[in-house]
Amino acid sequence: MSFVARRKARAALAIAMVNCYRKLKKHKRHRAFWTKDYLATRDSMPQTSILPEIRENDPDDFRNLLKMSDENFNYLLRKVTPLIQKQDTCMRKSISAEQRLVATLRFLATGRSLEDLKFSTAISPQALGVLIPETCHAIIQVLKGKYFRFPTTSEDWQIISSQFEEMWNFPNCGGAIDGRHVRINPPHHSGSLYYNYKGFFSIIIIAIINANCEFIMVDVGKNGKFSDGSVIEQTHFYEKLKDNQLKLPENHETKEGLNFSFVTDEAFTLHDNILRPYSQEALTKERKVFNYRLARARRVAENAFGLLANRFRIFRTTINLSPHKIELVVMACCLLHNFLRRSNTDEYSPFDLLDREIIEDSTFIPGDWRTESAGLVSLQYMQTQKPEANAKLNRLKYLEYFNGPGAVEWQDAMAINDYNIEFETFDV
Repeated sequence: MSFVARRKARAALAIAMVNCYRKLKKHKRHRAFWTKDYLATRDSMPQTSILPEIRENDPDDFRNLLKMSDENFNYLLRKVTPLIQKQDTCMRKSISAEQRLVATLRFLATGRSLEDLKFSTAISPQALGVLIPETCHAIIQVLKGKYFRFPTTSEDWQIISSQFEEMWNFPNCGGAIDGRHVRINPPHHSGSLYYNYKGFFSIIIIAIINANCEFIMVDVGKNGKFSDGSVIEQTHFYEKLKDNQLKLPENHETKEGLNFSFVTDEAFTLHDNILRPYSQEALTKERKVFNYRLARARRVAENAFGLLANRFRIFRTTINLSPHKIELVVMACCLLHNFLRRSNTDEYSPFDLLDREIIEDSTFIPGDWRTESAGLVSLQYMQTQKPEANAKLNRLKYLEYFNGPGAVEWQDAMAINDYNIEFETFDV
């Protein structure tokens, strides 16, 4: 190789090395600091250090802050601490169990973004994105056994049924079935998988609610593209219902020998054990009475979802987490609802917040939760198949019972007012 050729080769190599260095330098990540200064002083920040003072001196403000009393918070903290407490390391101090629980409850109660929440919690958005789902999972673990129990025997179903009959004059009822769309930001590369017919991305909650507006079954995670009318058919509950594995009371154990049934609205198909209202077309007086009695029982589901969206404002936002983490958030909120509904009813769900009737003058007073804009969006019925003859016969027998031996004195006046019609497609 000539001298000139060697010089050209060395020059080309030098240029290539310079370009390579520039590319490496361009893509090299420079970490200017381990953490931001104000995040490093978390324990001494006003937002966190003032919490004990609020708990001790201003109980009302504390309830507004976390949507629960100091007593409930302490109980929950004791339960979840063994599951969420982390150890300090030589590099840094861990985020305490109390700080983790407070951050999670604030996220659920306000629906604020992680970027916004970092200023009041002094925890980075990246850490919040990890610890909030972890804490929700811990809440589910500690509350599920006591506050979320699905009936497993005929006797269990009879207990639920007796509560419906006592509180809502509806016999042989195992619960009210209802569903809602939860707004989400879709995962990357998911296309239209979560895009529903109402024009936004969502996942679906299907739930069964008892007579006291508590969740006894929650199925969450089906993508919003599912047809609303068929989504219940994808749940474990429906599979067991079809296979007669729910251990529902037999007809010889029920009142008037009627099928043990679940009540729902027009979003679901009529079934041997599922009662839905008659269509608004060609309503007779007897059918209006049936629809009223059915609406009176299934209103517990409307109120349960209304309370949920009223107390946990996360449901009035578009949740920006992965679908799996959203499932944890939804389940944790449902369990916290049951926990607070049972342990602190007057503060969590005051009288004016729920729907109520004045039987004496046949009037219905909507709960205060209905005055707010929609957050959780109702399912809409889409006819997929005609109900079987046995299902129609079961509904007819209930109609005859409510207009005969099971009639109550105020039902005709309430049915004539047609007050139940307006709630068919109400969003919460």
